[in-house]
Parts: sequence; structure tokens; C-alpha cells
Amino acid sequence: MMMLRLIGALACCVLLFVSSASAQATKIRFTLDWKLQGIHAWYYWAKDKGYFKAEGLDVSIDQGEGSAATVTRIMSGAYDAGFGDENAVIQTAAQKPGEAPVMVYMIYSRAPFALLTKAGSAVKTPKDLAGRKLGTPPGGASFKLLPLLAKNNGIEVSSINVTNVAPNLQEQMLLQGQVDAIAVFTATSYMNLVSLKLDPDKDFRWLYYADSGLDLYSNGVMVSPKLAKEKPEAVKGLVRAVNRAVREVMADPDAAIELLAKTEPLINKDIEKRRLLYVYKTLIDTPEARSAGLGDVDDARLTKSVDIIAQAFELPRKPGASEVFDRSFLPAKPERMPPALKP
Repeated sequence: MMMLRLIGALACCVLLFVSSASAQATKIRFTLDWKLQGIHAWYYWAKDKGYFKAEGLDVSIDQGEGSAATVTRIMSGAYDAGFGDENAVIQTAAQKPGEAPVMVYMIYSRAPFALLTKAGSAVKTPKDLAGRKLGTPPGGASFKLLPLLAKNNGIEVSSINVTNVAPNLQEQMLLQGQVDAIAVFTATSYMNLVSLKLDPDKDFRWLYYADSGLDLYSNGVMVSPKLAKEKPEAVKGLVRAVNRAVREVMADPDAAIELLAKTEPLINKDIEKRRLLYVYKTLIDTPEARSAGLGDVDDARLTKSVDIIAQAFELPRKPGASEVFDRSFLPAKPERMPPALKP
């Protein structure tokens, strides 16, 4: 009888311990920048493989409404962290010090912002936008940066006839001639054109913001100042889990896309794998990332980005680089080296 009581008491202790551990898991509401795509595979990989859980985190992931909108979603208190645009963080930090999210893991070392036109279009440089129709979703980062692009290329932004379009209709409106150009995220539009059985390289002209004076960073993992201040270990755990997942996803992209398809069975697996590889090659695995490691930035380049944006947007102040990016949450550099893709 004594043995049975002892076993019962031990069982209760185990249950109490498990319940306590579960209750102590830090809940993190995470927003993506857009609808589920191959470039989001590592977040779901980290969740499915238990990497978030191993860090004591209970992470829920929701789809987004634009990479700039991630900032406002976090500031509203609806989300604790997300995948969004560094340039939107800079603008917000300048206007609302201490309230803006802070980037803790840079993913897009090269910005994917571009203007897209047909190959035979009269729009051959950003200057050619003057007096012409530009289609863009109002929440997209490429649109948010339009005044900066216009100023750097000597045209008044007011001279551009901006037409707000639904994100899923951008390419169709361009193809139908309803607009002369669209402001896009290359990571999205390139593959949209592929899915339409078009050749993104031969049939279209891409005017990259980076080639027009905007050598900016772009999307990465950001967190609320509250989370960073009150639960720094949770932020470190979030970054560790994402970093591990990024490296494992790129080591086995086929498995990652299969896992993503379980979350959203309607995705086109071929398209999303190609998107994942395209983005990794063009935006993530850059010379800078191979030097500093995934997730980090070059301080001088980031400071210059802040200066450019502050001047172009006539911001009330220039936030310091440490206000918009905090590398203290990053794993050691050897753990962040970008993997080489399999041939």
C-alpha cells in the first residue's frame, strides 16, 4: 500500500512539473510579412521540429499584410514579433522613439525592392515614371520607399500617378496595360510571373532600387521593445531557433517545402521551392552574409541607410543604428554561416 501511495505521489509530482513547465512557456505571437510562401519555410520548420518549444517558447504564426505593416502590427500590441522591413523600423523609430520594434536577425541582406515593367515599356529608368501610372499595394515596402526613390532620381513623387492595387492583381494589371509599371518585392513578383508561364528575365524589365542609389537592408526578424526588454532570453531563443531552421531548410529545401505544404496544401510546391532558392541566392547568401554570418549587418552600411531614409523622408530625427538593430541576441558567428546549396 505504501508503495502504491509513493508511486501515486511521484506521478502527481511529474504531472505538476510538466504542467508548470508548460505554463511557463513564453507565448510569442509572430506575424509574417505576407501570405504563406516558400520563403517562410524556416518558421514552420522551427515550429514543427520543436525548436521553439525547446527554447521554452509557444510561438503562433499568422500571415501578414505587407512587410511594412509588420511594424504597425507589432506596435499595436497584437503581435510580439514578426518578419518585416528594416526601413519601416527606421522611419517609425525616428518618429516614435522607444516604441518601434527592433530588428534582431537580418535575413534579406540585399533589398528586394524594384520597379517592374514590360520589356518594351518606355519606363527604362526611375525618372521615366514621371507622368505615368504606377500600380502598388498601399501597405507594401516598395511603395513606402517610393518618395526616397523619386528624390534620389531627381523627380517629384507627386508627378507619379499612383494607383492602389490589390497585391494579387499587380502583375495582371501590368500585363493588361492598366498601369505602366508596378512597385514590387522581387521575391514575390518574380515567381508570380513564372506561375503565369512568362519569362521574368526576357519579357520584363526590372529596375532595382539598389541600382538607383538605395543600398538598403530589408526584411528580418523584429521584436517589440517590451519583449526585448522584459524577456531577452526568449528573444535569444527565438533567434536561435530561426537561425537553426534557416540553415537546415537550405540544406534540405525539398523537405522544407513538403512540410510547408502540410500547413497549406494549396501551395504550388514547385513554385515555392523555386522562390525559396531564388531568394536565398539573390537576397540572403550575399558576400556580406558570408563574411559576417546570417542575421548580422554592417554598422557603417546601416548608419548610411538611416541617413538616407531620414533625409529623404524628412524625419524629425535620425535614430541610432542600435535603436533599429540589436545584435546582442544573435548566436555565435560560427553558428550563423550560410550553407552552400547542393548542386
